[in-house]
Amino acid sequence: MSIINTVPHLRIARPSRDLAAAERFWVGALGLDVLWRSTADGPGEHDLLMVGWPAAHWHLELVGGPLAAEPTPTDEDLLVLYLDGPVDPDLVGELERAGGTRVSAGPYWDRWGVTVADPDGYRLVLSTREWSNS
Repeated sequence: MSIINTVPHLRIARPSRDLAAAERFWVGALGLDVLWRSTADGPGEHDLLMVGWPAAHWHLELVGGPLAAEPTPTDEDLLVLYLDGPVDPDLVGELERAGGTRVSAGPYWDRWGVTVADPDGYRLVLSTREWSNS
């Protein structure tokens, strides 16, 4: 018997060198909403920017200010959005103007979408595929 809800809310937390640049990319260009923002007001605290879509079961938490860990993305650190259709070239242009860099994520993802590294180097894949559990 599973003790975990099969539809939990997922938070992906990442350090960011520049929360304003991250907001331009994730909110201004991609179109996510700011769900929460706070500024550190004591020792051991960090600036936070939480972005996502209000009805989604996930959000991205970006941690700024004096960081305990610098961003260290790898080629395999992918956040994949399944669009179930073509990637709008205007959206890719907006992401690039907002500080993103179009990159290759290998033959599979290059075939099935467009990959853009955010200002901290973490990769966003805009996949043309439809999400499937199988």
